[in-house]
Amino acid sequence: MAAYIRFKHQGEVKEVPCKSVLTMGRDRNSDIVLPDLHASRNHAMIRCLGRGDFYFIDGGSSNGSFVNGQRVATPRLLRDGDKIRMGRVELKFHQTTKEAVSLDTLSLQDTLISDNPEIRQITILVADIRDFTSLSETLHIRILTKIMNNWFHQVNDIVFSHGGAVDKFIGDCVFARWESDVDQKKTVFEALAAAVDINHVTQALISSFPELTKPIKIGVGINTGAASMGIGHDNTALGDAVNIAFRLESATKLLGTDVVLSEAAYQYLPEKFVADRRQHLRVKGKRDPIRISMLEFSEVEEVLKDLGN
Repeated sequence: MAAYIRFKHQGEVKEVPCKSVLTMGRDRNSDIVLPDLHASRNHAMIRCLGRGDFYFIDGGSSNGSFVNGQRVATPRLLRDGDKIRMGRVELKFHQTTKEAVSLDTLSLQDTLISDNPEIRQITILVADIRDFTSLSETLHIRILTKIMNNWFHQVNDIVFSHGGAVDKFIGDCVFARWESDVDQKKTVFEALAAAVDINHVTQALISSFPELTKPIKIGVGINTGAASMGIGHDNTALGDAVNIAFRLESATKLLGTDVVLSEAAYQYLPEKFVADRRQHLRVKGKRDPIRISMLEFSEVEEVLKDLGN
């Protein structure tokens, strides 16, 4: 075999030769079936181009794909010994020689264009650091960078531990998502649990960085709805549901609360926690007000405790 993927399955080492297109995912029809709920159904593919160049292409997966520890945003040329991680499954690419394989007529561009974005139900969490501008003015850029890198790593681990995926970090903001086609209610509570943990690690930054004069605070917006997946080079999710989640986070500042949920999300909470917390909110881009509910982090903890989470 000129090129192949090596991995362990049920304690046995397997080697799968790379052909024109090698598909990987939870779907049973994949060339390499990934028995992991953190992997997407059609997670990624390896495509051969030219005379034996193999490219790894993420298929808009929820939790992303990583080559040698780096998330893959654009097609990545594989080299002998590259380590691939999808969900919790690890594989290794090997290529002894470059040999032409039997190819179809599709180019790399055709491959990317033919993979139309999927419309999926997702739960979205947007968390933003409050007063980041004033924070950046009072701290040296090196200290601020260390703080944000620390925060990014912890937030990424938290989201992953609660079954979600970080779509992207935008400045001082994190955009995370959960696939909710199967159990929307479950993902709403996973997002709430992640919000609480993100708040805890954010508050704890002051103990690790004496340069901070007061605890850092965050605001969180949570929504659930349909979104188009795998858009652009960073495989992001787009759609009205995503836009609303960002608007909800912004509203936490105006409303003086920690977490704002849309009706699509708060409908799954016990009535006693939202009965007196509902109101209408006008958001940019929407003709009619949307129904929301507001919670403090302490109240979110009560919700999760009540549900046994």
